Formats: sequence, C-alpha cells, structure tokens
Amino acid sequence: MEKKPFRIAVVGCGNIAGAYAKTLEPYSHIQLLGATDVDLTRAEAYVSTYGGQVYASLDELLADEDVDLVVNLTIHHAHVEVIRKCLLAGKHVYSEKPLALDGQDAWELVKLAEQQGKRLSCAPMTILGEAQQTAWKLIREGALGTVRLAYAEVNWGRIESWHPAPGPFYEVGALFDVGVYPLTILTSIFGPARQVTAFGKVLYPDRVTKENVPFHISTPDFAVAAIEFASGAVARLTTNFYVGHHSPQKGIEFHGDKGSCFLNDWQNFSGKVEFTEFGGSYQLVPYVKESFQGTEWARGVVELAEAIEEDRPARITGAQAAHVVDILCAIQTSFGEGHPVAIASEFAPPAPMDWAR
Repeated sequence: MEKKPFRIAVVGCGNIAGAYAKTLEPYSHIQLLGATDVDLTRAEAYVSTYGGQVYASLDELLADEDVDLVVNLTIHHAHVEVIRKCLLAGKHVYSEKPLALDGQDAWELVKLAEQQGKRLSCAPMTILGEAQQTAWKLIREGALGTVRLAYAEVNWGRIESWHPAPGPFYEVGALFDVGVYPLTILTSIFGPARQVTAFGKVLYPDRVTKENVPFHISTPDFAVAAIEFASGAVARLTTNFYVGHHSPQKGIEFHGDKGSCFLNDWQNFSGKVEFTEFGGSYQLVPYVKESFQGTEWARGVVELAEAIEEDRPARITGAQAAHVVDILCAIQTSFGEGHPVAIASEFAPPAPMDWAR
C-alpha cells in the first residue's frame, strides 16, 4: 500500500512563507494542502505559486480533517492565539519564532500540546544545519576540551532598509526577533540557562521606512546579556537592529580549555566552521556532510513530520522554545530593572542529527 503523504497547511503568507514552500518542494512525502491569511489576496497569490487551496479563514483551515499539521507564519503578536486555536482543533503545530512574548504564555502552549496529545515545534531550527551540526560535533567529541565561554553576535542591520513592514519587528525588538537564533543553538549545546545579567537601550529611535514614512521606536534596538548555563558555561549575547551585516563581528565563537571553534553564521547551513588549538590559528573544518547552500527553512517542518511518523522525540520542541522565551524575558527584566535574573525552567536538549553522530 502506498504511504499516505503528511499533509500541512500554512497560516500567514508574508515575507518568509515563500521560502518555506520552496524548500519543502523536494520532500514529496509532505503535501501542502493550502494556506490562509488575514489578507486573502496574499493567500491567493501564495497558492497560485505553490499549490493547494485558499482557506477563507483559520477556522475553515482547522475544520479540514485532512490537515495533519499547521505551519504558523503569522506575525509575532499573533503566535499565541493562533497556536492555541490549532492545538485545540487537534492539529500538530510548527510555528515561526518566538513561541510567545511571555514565558507563562509559552509554557501554557507546551502544556496544552501535551494535554491534546499533539506535537508543538518552533523555529529557529538552524541547529539542524550542516555547519551548526559540524560545530556541535567538534564540541561533543572534546576537540575544544571543556567549553567555558561563547560569544554570540547578532548585528542584524536596520529592518526598514529591506522589509516592507518593519513595524512589528521593532515592536518586539532585536532580542525577541533574532536573539532566538543563537540562543536556540547555545541551549542545544549547553542545556538550560540559569541566570542572565543584561543591558539594553534604544540607540536609534527615529527612523524612516523605504517609502520615506517616519516612525519612532521605543523597544530597545540594542541588548547585550551575559548568560550562565547550568552546565557551567557562560555566553555573551549581543543583539541589535542598528549595525549592519558588514560588521566583522558575527556568528558564534566557542572557547574551551584546549581550543576554539568559530561558526561564522548561526543562520545559514553553509556557514564556515573553523577550529584552532589554544594559541594557534583557525583552520577550516570540513562539514560532517555536504551542506545545503543557505537556509533550508522547511527543515524544521520536515524533521517534525518525520518525528511524528516515526513516533520519536522531535529535535525542535515547544519546551526548548519556551525556555528560550524565558531567557529573552529574563534579559528584558534584567536590563529594565538593573539586576541579574534567575531562570528555573527545564527542557530536554535535542539529539544530534543521525548523520552527525
């Protein structure tokens, strides 16, 4: 008997939705049934390009019994409501980041998924990339010795210089929008965080969109945090919506007793991985397998679908995403109130990819 495809539908047809659909195309066992959006013209354009049907509303999408999993690509502030509705409708969910803007909301979604017997995963999934898995393998195998320090840099530029709707990004700030990328990698490698000490500031409050419309921001566009992990490692995270990608400070550096590893790109799967023994000079490290060029945005969806079908733990989980939200909120509290903030939540760290063991 021919195996039935795993069937998904998309809610939110904005800027990133096309990248998901394009990178899903090679996976014939996953079928895109359709999409919806608050602006149905966007959903119509989306399905005309990538296939499937237009659902007139989220409710109509959730009423479709053929949909196994909903891919939530809505804006940040809509995530909690959309995910909750999907879980209550009996659908598995893969969501864009962050899972929520508040730790309590995030953990309530995790609990709801468990109660419903459904899977919940959340971007970012870049720890699944070839470059990221290569760096992690070096660390696991002890090439660096005990890793005590990491530097993570997120110089993400000025959103208004390229995005048609920068407002929602500035409302949540660089920390919640892109700080999640290195934090997910760091927590995958080091496990749960236990305390943060942070500083944040609005560097550039008055900005102008591509259409020359002035706008003002009040959420800090710069944050730096020292994060202490239960494993004993410490990381410094820097995030901003001010310094461009031209900055030589980028990626993640891991420093251990015996040596250091530099992952120059925490997003793209084809970033460079370099290693040096202490006091030496960096040399390029070959990938554990041939890398995808760029970011395979659908890899998290594919991994979750396979985890469901194989009845095994997923590598990208709602619990880890909720812990990352706890870290983000702790950083925000720390720079807002001027003191260190403890973190108590736990999650089960992911397993490496089979091809990177």
